[in-house]
Amino acid sequence: MPSCPPSHASAAAATWVLPGGVLELDETPGAGVAREVLEETGIHIEVDELTGVYKNTTRGIVALVFRCKPSGGAERTSTESTAVAWLTPEEVSERMTEVYAVRLLDALDGNRPHVRSHDGKQLIGGSM
Repeated sequence: MPSCPPSHASAAAATWVLPGGVLELDETPGAGVAREVLEETGIHIEVDELTGVYKNTTRGIVALVFRCKPSGGAERTSTESTAVAWLTPEEVSERMTEVYAVRLLDALDGNRPHVRSHDGKQLIGGSM
């Protein structure tokens, strides 16, 4: 079974989530993805493609999710992560909440990009 991109246990939420964050004003989406993954996991990546757009309707946040390939570095924790691991799709479903697991599983299914909405806890409807 293929491994999924590095996930980390969030220090703030104590749950497994994908690396992510907010773009700096002068940063492209690809550069921001690479920076966030490196900061949170110690892994250098190459951004491959956009796999989904996910809107949290409660908080008004839109997340862009990209499929990436590792290109170096070594797994490590950070101030934003308490653990880093490569997970199988089954482990993703077991360890992540629905709104985070679907992002990773969508990236693996080959039907992209997905556009979904959620309320912070569960999906609302299907893809757009």
